Amino acid sequence: MSEIVYVRGDATAPCAEGARVIAHVCNDIGGWGRGFVSALSKRWPEPEAAYRAWYRARAANDFGLGAVQLVDVGSRLWVANMIGQHGIRGRGKGVPVRYEAIDTALTRLADQVTELGASVHMPRIGCGLAGGEWPRVEPLVSGRLGSRGIPVTVYDHGEGP
Repeated sequence: MSEIVYVRGDATAPCAEGARVIAHVCNDIGGWGRGFVSALSKRWPEPEAAYRAWYRARAANDFGLGAVQLVDVGSRLWVANMIGQHGIRGRGKGVPVRYEAIDTALTRLADQVTELGASVHMPRIGCGLAGGEWPRVEPLVSGRLGSRGIPVTVYDHGEGP
């Protein structure tokens, strides 16, 4: 079992050697442009382009809640687009986070990361614009990744929580 390591910093600049995967949560409506995805897009064009193509071809692929798309951004580094929110915030419809979808995505990610021999790096997934609560997400991360011995680093930007 691996403990989650918490650091203050930028999740788009993982502080580890070897193969690394940056995991984050996306919505299921093809929207990309606010939150952590903005930081990803400033660094690499591939994650956004891959997500948008995946969404456009959704009738013929696995795009949907709980799905994971690994995008190679070079030098033994991948971005994991995980579909873990339904829609986006607004107009009193409640929060878009879907904990069950994050759990499913993390299970799928664990298999892929194990195959790569990679560590996982992330912000507090599902807890920004998706409106989730870290005390509900953290056990999912620990249970699906940490319990399999996958090193996980969670990055708090700026002052932290």
